[in-house]
Amino acid sequence: MISSAQNSALSALKAFSTRVQSNSNNVANSLTDGFKKTRVTLSSKETGGVQAQIEKVNTPGSVVYQETSDGQQEVELSNVDIGQEFPEMSINSNLYQANLKTLQVADEMAGSLLKLKA
Repeated sequence: MISSAQNSALSALKAFSTRVQSNSNNVANSLTDGFKKTRVTLSSKETGGVQAQIEKVNTPGSVVYQETSDGQQEVELSNVDIGQEFPEMSINSNLYQANLKTLQVADEMAGSLLKLKA
């Protein structure tokens, strides 16, 4: 049987994993012209735990002139800010690890309880 602490931690693990994946995808595509980054917002579920909602950020990227086969043309760059993505990825990774530790402690507590009961 999963406790409410374990259920919440599992839910948070999934949510922060989604945030890290979003950060990674944004960084990987940061040099792709016209790429629109994604953001993950978190909210509480009525049943407990965390809900992750992925949304595309449609703000335009910077526009620059580039030489193409058709001559000079305006090209929209991605709207990814690497200076924002890396700190967020670090924070999300740490929060993932914290929830993983919560699961480990809950597992250890359940094991100790079972040993006492035996």
